[in-house]
Amino acid sequence: MSATAVPTFLRSRVLLVLAAALLALAPTAPALAAPPGAPPAATAAGETADASRSPKPRGAEVVAVTRVADRQVDLSVRSTALGGRTVKVRLLTPDGWNPDDRRRHWPTLWLLHGCCGDYTSWTARTDVAETDGLRDVLVVMPEAGWNGWYSDWWNHGRGGDPAWETFHTVELRHLLERDWGAGRDRVVAGLSMGGQGALLYAARHPGMFKAAAAYSGSAHPLLNDESVDRIMGFFAGQGDDPLRVWGDPVAQRRIWRAHDPFHLAGRLKSVPVYLSCGDGTTGPLDPPGGTSALEADFNRQNHALAAELKRVGAKHLTTHFYGPGTHGWAYWERELHASLPMLLGALRTDG
Repeated sequence: MSATAVPTFLRSRVLLVLAAALLALAPTAPALAAPPGAPPAATAAGETADASRSPKPRGAEVVAVTRVADRQVDLSVRSTALGGRTVKVRLLTPDGWNPDDRRRHWPTLWLLHGCCGDYTSWTARTDVAETDGLRDVLVVMPEAGWNGWYSDWWNHGRGGDPAWETFHTVELRHLLERDWGAGRDRVVAGLSMGGQGALLYAARHPGMFKAAAAYSGSAHPLLNDESVDRIMGFFAGQGDDPLRVWGDPVAQRRIWRAHDPFHLAGRLKSVPVYLSCGDGTTGPLDPPGGTSALEADFNRQNHALAAELKRVGAKHLTTHFYGPGTHGWAYWERELHASLPMLLGALRTDG
């Protein structure tokens, strides 16, 4: 099947393959730190707006602040976009940061976690807190749900909770820039689900992020039937209704395309983009015999996106398709360091 072909299955087939997809995913899922608990159920009083448009939040507020380590501060944020729930956001603060100084604003790196992780994943699993190059940058690591997919969920046309995209790009961004020293020069990076989120946010919100990096990201979930089945398996991973996120891949194809970085490539052609991925075979940072069907699928997706970005005339594309390597933190930490010169360089440019 070509990269742009419509999947041949119908809804009944999608639902039948979910159990098999989940079983196939289980051995290769990244070993991330578990969040405090499973995601809460959606509230009954959800928004009624069309899911293709973000809800209009009344706002969000910080209800608690906890200093957890040197330069690390956790904000507890009550979010209208999340139905009034309170979620955590970890800040890695720059040297000299003082949120009471309203005259100083810092360039900002958003780091997005993957599926089955949480806002602590980057500091728990990498050396980001010890990285000297980030001592003059405010690093934002927001909660995005166990399986949130950086999206305002469709919820069968009702919209409403959870609206992760609105929480991040509207509510949280406003809070950070008003009260916590965040400037308007921003870049974004993420792994796996968060890699897709980084690409989506850069594409769907032109001008918000000056560069984007995706490490083993879901770059083209509509690539083929296997890719669709796999992400539907993730959507159902917590025993949830998989159609709540983007709907049915055929009936709600417009929503799916609107959340597929491949189909948003034209919006990324002026944004510096870094794509990296292994091929799913045993690599130098893996235990003997380790393989990952998920990484192999994402490798194909990333190659497709890279080709599409080149086709539409992308001006600043960097790829590192490093061959052998699975879906794991050792690679993502390495790729963060490899992409930092591009990301930090973009923060220093005008425009």
